[in-house]
Amino acid sequence: MKTVYVIGTCDTKGEELHFARECVHGAGARAVLVDVSTQGSGEADVAAADVAAFHPHGASAVLGRKDRGEAVSAMAVALKHYLQSRRDIGAVLGLGGGGNTALVTEAMRALPVGVPKLMVSTMASGQVAPYVGPTDIAMMHAVADIAGLNAITRKVIGNAAHAAAGMAMNDVPDDSDSKPAIGLTQFGVTTPLITALRSRLEDQCECFVFHATGTGGQCFEKLADSGFFSAVFDMTTTEVADHLFAGVLPCTDDRFGAFIRRPMPYVGSVGACDMVNFGPRDTVPAKYAHRKFHVHNAQVTLMRTTPEESRAIGQFIVERLNRMQGPMRFLLPLRGVSAIDAAGQVFDDPAADAALFDAIRKGWVAAANRKLVEVDANINDPAFADAAIAAFQEIT
Repeated sequence: MKTVYVIGTCDTKGEELHFARECVHGAGARAVLVDVSTQGSGEADVAAADVAAFHPHGASAVLGRKDRGEAVSAMAVALKHYLQSRRDIGAVLGLGGGGNTALVTEAMRALPVGVPKLMVSTMASGQVAPYVGPTDIAMMHAVADIAGLNAITRKVIGNAAHAAAGMAMNDVPDDSDSKPAIGLTQFGVTTPLITALRSRLEDQCECFVFHATGTGGQCFEKLADSGFFSAVFDMTTTEVADHLFAGVLPCTDDRFGAFIRRPMPYVGSVGACDMVNFGPRDTVPAKYAHRKFHVHNAQVTLMRTTPEESRAIGQFIVERLNRMQGPMRFLLPLRGVSAIDAAGQVFDDPAADAALFDAIRKGWVAAANRKLVEVDANINDPAFADAAIAAFQEIT
């Protein structure tokens, strides 16, 4: 039987954590209580010192630090390595406030998608993106602070413990037909391309499409990093524009890092790099007041990238492409990078597109494993989908 790892600071929340462990046992699952206290210690199955010893620089890098924030950050690193060393994880259940939520969820994010992760937290009713990131962490609001057992905390913690036990004891059947898994990135303005690719691939591959919303791209790369995909069509790299120019759907500086670390067949392009995303029109920063905009809907305002911005986007992308060691093809759609960048459309700007393409051409470092392919078509034209499939077949 796999194990539910119940994790928290036993020096301050020992009663609640022991209650959670007993609830897991009562539901019929195996449980291990892990202490991640940094300033003291409490009774647990796995002591804080034992977890701290998994830090790359040893337990002394975690315990005994005067600065609590530094100690919590170091314990998070140690817990990540501890959990990655376990081979019997059925679920991870965390309990805590702000500090423990940050600590435990950082370690949870290092686990593969599909491993059950449940965090009971006083922070769960607010902005949880920093805790969840690109993973499948379930956040459960504690309602009352986790500070003693009472009618509320018993019910909430008990429900969470039973949920974790149920996930640990019941595997989800794998109905996969063993087709190779292919990841694709998409935005509304590149949907025709991805739809065409899916229609050509789905007989031989299982397609997984990710919305290029910042978090979507991070999910895509996390799965690639874990070895989930056999190959990818990273056609929509628009998150780079938001990252560089303060948009609301940014990637991180590690965009493309998964494919540098884990070589695999990679077909990519510059889909939707003609735009930076903002919220409602009145939320666009004042410094951009003079720019060209397209109101996509009441909640999304798109700003056309300038030639200077497009050049920076191209430089960011090509620097990372040059570090990929796997088989790779990168396609430039010379007649526009999105549906609204086609001839006569609102974001049609040949000078900006030329700056993007030129930056990639000039920065490109030739190598046997990679090729830059220029296609005289818009990214959503059938001819571009044909070129992408041909590139895929060439490297797989």
